[in-house]
Amino acid sequence: MSTIPRPGYPDAGQAEVAPETRAFRYVFAATRIGLGFVFLWAFLDKLFALGFATGRSEDGNTVDYLGEGAAWLNGGSPTDGFLQFGTEGKALHGFYASDFFAGAWADWLFMAGLLGIGLALILGIGMRLAAATGALLMVLMWSADLPLENNPIIDEHIIYALVLVALALANAGHTFGLGRQWEKLPVVADNTWLK
Repeated sequence: MSTIPRPGYPDAGQAEVAPETRAFRYVFAATRIGLGFVFLWAFLDKLFALGFATGRSEDGNTVDYLGEGAAWLNGGSPTDGFLQFGTEGKALHGFYASDFFAGAWADWLFMAGLLGIGLALILGIGMRLAAATGALLMVLMWSADLPLENNPIIDEHIIYALVLVALALANAGHTFGLGRQWEKLPVVADNTWLK
């Protein structure tokens, strides 16, 4: 593989990383870690009801409104409040508030998704799987909010879904992550969907 000589580099025959490419990798790595923290924080807040999005009423007081307690550890449901009340007045309320989504399976799947996507992004591993499952989760949450209040088509859920796909396509797990080592594992090398 030959390299194209770039002005300002000491040896034109030696492969160098252009500063703009390096900056691109760093920004995508920071975006990956930041977005991973968004997912991981949602998991922790729902697990312990830390009083940010879970366990807080509209007036800011801590409340127990999801079963025995707001925290999932205390028997609260991380999905029921949103599915029953967050979708009220929305186009797909009947679907999301139906008995199909009621029960522990929805809670376990949602919480496993938040934890798995968050850890995969922070560690830079399983980026394809994290992007696919994260984008699916974001599109489902977007559809639950239809019609949107501030824009007829796009909200932050669609932007998050697109960013997740871009991170996987850019191999963002290779910079400040364990992506390269992860991809060398035999099980991952044999099953490229795990990359």
